[in-house]
Amino acid sequence: MALQDPVQRDEGAGTVLSVGISLAAITLILALLALAQATVAAARAGTAADLAALAGADTIRALRSGDPCTVAGEVAARNGAELAACTPDPSTRSVAVEVRSHSGAFLPWHSSAKARAGPPG
Repeated sequence: MALQDPVQRDEGAGTVLSVGISLAAITLILALLALAQATVAAARAGTAADLAALAGADTIRALRSGDPCTVAGEVAARNGAELAACTPDPSTRSVAVEVRSHSGAFLPWHSSAKARAGPPG
């Protein structure tokens, strides 16, 4: 009988290490991509909410014609968002809105933002 070599062989260990490092790098890149996409989606939702509130406030102040919430919804839609809530207040000539927008391909949830426009107070 031949004796087994007592030295362990480590052929292929570099391949396993390379695959592990590559998978960790890919996971990190995907996480950063998702974070960047969420940041951009939140900024877009905020912009849509601001513009929708301003358009609604202009309607209450009679600078535009129409219903404040209808106008705010149209402006939100033009900016890639959906009007979720609209609260006009004719006594203070202000409008508060909430919008939702799709966050992108990698994120399963929607981004949302709230805004109020009108005179200070």
